Amino acid sequence: MPAPYTIGITGGSGSGKTYFIEALSSHFHPDQLCLISQDHYYKPNDFQQTDKQGVKNYDLPESIDRGQLHTDILKLKRGESVIKTEYAFNKPGVVPGQAEFRPAPILIVEGLFVQYFSEIEKELDLKIFIEAKDYLKLSRRIRRDNEIRGYDLDDVLYRYHHHVMPVYESMIEPLKHRADFIVPNNHDFERALFILVKGLKTLLEDN
Repeated sequence: MPAPYTIGITGGSGSGKTYFIEALSSHFHPDQLCLISQDHYYKPNDFQQTDKQGVKNYDLPESIDRGQLHTDILKLKRGESVIKTEYAFNKPGVVPGQAEFRPAPILIVEGLFVQYFSEIEKELDLKIFIEAKDYLKLSRRIRRDNEIRGYDLDDVLYRYHHHVMPVYESMIEPLKHRADFIVPNNHDFERALFILVKGLKTLLEDN
């Protein structure tokens, strides 16, 4: 089995990475595509850094077990499966399940720091940056964290302004200048998705 075509998808929190990947995945058979998310590589809560207010900061590069993420990417590229405990977003009482990642012709690595970590960036054949206006990212973050994950609204706003945005502006936003493909996601991304799907299907046919 040849090495998979490896795509890195990054962008700010609330930019729509998950939604874009779901739309992309819908155009392929499950055996054609493997998605591995940075979310499964958060370090245990006790190892997360706290800010001056004593609030855990999960939006730092140090919050991720980058070594294990890199190791598992290399395993998938060698044709080996990976078993990983799913991340439960620190919800009390939730027992995380086990996720199996199987090798596929297309490997997607998704997350805030997949381009920031140089050893992972080197493994990417295509780098995609999902971009959206700040007010849209904030509204999406509120809807996701407050309504879906059950986080307190004040907590969501505090983390966005003191953790999310400083890291985005200093570490993530500059990465778009190294991306191969920037996808604006302020309204829709259908044209960008069409081009990407067409290119990947041609790639699969050629192989």
